[in-house]
Amino acid sequence: MKLQGKILSGYVFSLTLVVLVGLWGVFNLRRLGLASEGILQENYLSIRAADGMIDSLERQDSATLIALLDDTEAGLGLFRENQITFLQWLGRAKDNVTLEDETETLAAIEESYQQYLLSVDQLRSPTAQNSFETYEALVRPQFQAVRESAASLRELNQTAMTEASERAATTSEQAIISVAIAGLSAATAGFIVSWLLSRSLVRPVRAIRGAAEQIADGDYDVQLPVTSKDELGQLSEEINTMSSRLQAFRALNLDNLVAEKQRSEAIIHSLSDGIVVVNDQLQIVAINPAAANLFGTRVSIALNRHFLEVTDDRTLYERLQGAINDGAISAANEDINPSASPSQQEAPNEITIERGTTEHYQYLTTPVTTPDNRQLGVVLLLQNVTKFKQIDQLKSEFVMTASHELRTPLTGMAMSIDLLKETAQTKLSETEVELLQTAQEDVQRLRDLVNDLLDLSKIESGKIELAQTQTHPKMLVEKAIELLQIQAKEKDIHLFSTLSDSLKPVNADPNKITWVLTNLIANALRYAKETIEVAAKAHGDWISIAVIDDGPGIDVAYQSKIFEKFVQVKTEKDVGGTGLGLAICKEIIKAHGGTIWVDSKPGEGSTFSFTLPTVKATVKAMAEVTAKTATGQSTNRQTVDLSGQDRSEVNSIPP
Repeated sequence: MKLQGKILSGYVFSLTLVVLVGLWGVFNLRRLGLASEGILQENYLSIRAADGMIDSLERQDSATLIALLDDTEAGLGLFRENQITFLQWLGRAKDNVTLEDETETLAAIEESYQQYLLSVDQLRSPTAQNSFETYEALVRPQFQAVRESAASLRELNQTAMTEASERAATTSEQAIISVAIAGLSAATAGFIVSWLLSRSLVRPVRAIRGAAEQIADGDYDVQLPVTSKDELGQLSEEINTMSSRLQAFRALNLDNLVAEKQRSEAIIHSLSDGIVVVNDQLQIVAINPAAANLFGTRVSIALNRHFLEVTDDRTLYERLQGAINDGAISAANEDINPSASPSQQEAPNEITIERGTTEHYQYLTTPVTTPDNRQLGVVLLLQNVTKFKQIDQLKSEFVMTASHELRTPLTGMAMSIDLLKETAQTKLSETEVELLQTAQEDVQRLRDLVNDLLDLSKIESGKIELAQTQTHPKMLVEKAIELLQIQAKEKDIHLFSTLSDSLKPVNADPNKITWVLTNLIANALRYAKETIEVAAKAHGDWISIAVIDDGPGIDVAYQSKIFEKFVQVKTEKDVGGTGLGLAICKEIIKAHGGTIWVDSKPGEGSTFSFTLPTVKATVKAMAEVTAKTATGQSTNRQTVDLSGQDRSEVNSIPP
């Protein structure tokens, strides 16, 4: 029998038992209904007839008394009316005779009622004297006889009704017991059949589940007994076939898998960059010699150990933990949260190792996930960028040296051109004067470029000195606005500030932060239409200052490059410049421990923002650095993610 037939037969058996119990219940309910109907038909109508006769008889007696009080017509009418009613009830009682003694009782009622009518007629005869005495002597006894006979009829039927009710109660108890026994028997039989059926179904299912668990654990040597030809038997046969094929597949591909594993390990070990693979518990499952050498250990020692047992670098540990929790890839130029504390903004992507010489490494964390987004671990890539750092330093030194060497001849050229314009202007033609003016502008542009390069080189090399003092942000904003308020009025642009009441003093160099603000405001003046807003807000231990304009905005393609050196965006308002202004702004803010970025949508204006730590945040950062130095923990170089677009630059930064 098929599996469906087995299940269906069990349901059919149980359903049959339910139907039988239901039919038996209906039969017993029918018996109870018939018993109740018999009570109504056999006794209740006779009781009503007896009550009706007693009532009409009493009304006839009352009519007789009314007639005796000299109201003969009224009493006679009432008597006849109730006489008819009495006879009607008597007729109904005769039609509903159901008991043996009921016929004799009705005959007694009819006979006594005839005597009662004769006595009433005698009372109304002209020969009757002393009517009330005659009533008591003749009518009253006959009235009592009729009434007692009617009451006997009622009592007779009430007794019969009581007996019928007791029989109905007995029938009800019998029905309840019989239905309960039938239901219990049906439930027991259904349970036994269901248990036997489920047992016959569950036994092969359990065997199949055990086989599936065995296959899932990698043991393909599975053979299930096939005891039936139903669907479960067919499934057992398929599992046996699958197990055999998996055994063959494993034997066929095991060598290939081993070869691939060895090839992957060989590739990892041959890489010059450090590779570390950890699982979701941060235990090292793979590491190449380059990474082991970097951490001062060996591959055999580092394997299967926790990451912190191999190296105590908390920055790498926190990045690996974050990659497991968030599943995010850490890129080489990862963004920094502007509102993060100084300790949180330490080198997210670069570490420095001291091993006789100073070496710099950039790292990339990549989570390893399954197709259903389950985290398996993280791959840590460590790239040695020491040579690039050295090349960048040499480049900066070259730029600084070249700028110094160019400053002197440019100054001489500028002075010579100025002297020529003053002394020989009357001797030169108009075309020669224009050429001289162009040469003077070119020399001035070269001088500005040289000054910017010198300033940027000083900042990047760390040679620039910051005269940091406790300064209120309100003073910095008001000073920058005051310097450019005249230019704003000339261009009919409303330049104003919006300052929060919760601003706290910052630890900054007022001159250099003012230079940053004036540079940003000057850039905004070149593109704003009507308004420029300078807003300052508090964010915990940080203060953010933003320059907001209603200009044409910045194309998204340029926003990620705007703070890089020599980056300029071609617009309809091409104002020229060296492309170093915003790069210098970035380095100044970075030197203060802050972050600078831009938010812009084409056609909706731009917002250049930067953050500065409060005095409290600076003290906290110094304490953290001191603690790290005391514990021997390596410090990481800070990187700043900046996005935006350099539109122009202003004067060189103050000393």
